[in-house]
Amino acid sequence: MTDLVERLVPEDLWVLFRRVVPPTEVNRHQGGGRRRAGDREALAAIIFVATSGCTWRQLPPVFGPAWPTVYRRFAQWSKARVWARLHRVILEELGACGELDWSRCAVESVSVRAAKGGPLTGPNPTGRGKNGSKIHLVTDRNGLPLSLGISAANLHDSQGLIPLVRGIPPIRSRRGPRRRRPGKLHGDKGYDYDHLRRWLALRGIRHRIARRGIESSQRLGRHRWVVERTDSWLAGCRRLHRRYERTAEHFLAFTAIAAALICHRRLARRA
Repeated sequence: MTDLVERLVPEDLWVLFRRVVPPTEVNRHQGGGRRRAGDREALAAIIFVATSGCTWRQLPPVFGPAWPTVYRRFAQWSKARVWARLHRVILEELGACGELDWSRCAVESVSVRAAKGGPLTGPNPTGRGKNGSKIHLVTDRNGLPLSLGISAANLHDSQGLIPLVRGIPPIRSRRGPRRRRPGKLHGDKGYDYDHLRRWLALRGIRHRIARRGIESSQRLGRHRWVVERTDSWLAGCRRLHRRYERTAEHFLAFTAIAAALICHRRLARRA
């Protein structure tokens, strides 16, 4: 195994990944066929594509499996929701260690250009109407992504809040029951709607949402800078700079990979 594979997929990440990847059934006639490419090498190659932003065809041969094999494995794992499950498993580990801070969470969205169109794309109202998609996310007080989703770029931010909060999975705590609701949720003026405030209040979630025409979103800066820093962490996954995937499932997979890597860095730092 090359040093690059071990660096991209350290042992602790590999152990967590093996907990969520479905078992592989290989049926071959006696003496026929090639040896199946290793999952760890394929995972390292997928992470390389996600972080470097290269195309599948540009994948260097140092990983072992050829790019069609890596892409086929990526598509299979995306269909099986392996990346979302990996993100959740890492969140579970962080929660059990007390590394998640639920006291002040924040909601945000990021728009990216869609190079090839496809489902969940639309004209970006802030990008001269060019086709794009939007990444929605909720982070904890430290900026760790708890829930993510994608939509067309012309979907209003306010329509993403309820699905995002509902999408936070029940996560283990160091002490006490599992948790899935923020203590307080911060949002900018895009979420300034009374029905959203009522919905949050009914679930015992305090809110701090800037009001249009009354106050500046900058007053939330000392808390909202955390989620904006998470935006830059997502940009570290260069495959998210622009949407190249026609399939929405594959674009969502790359967002989940980015979220899993962000959370794993915090877990590795603690170790």
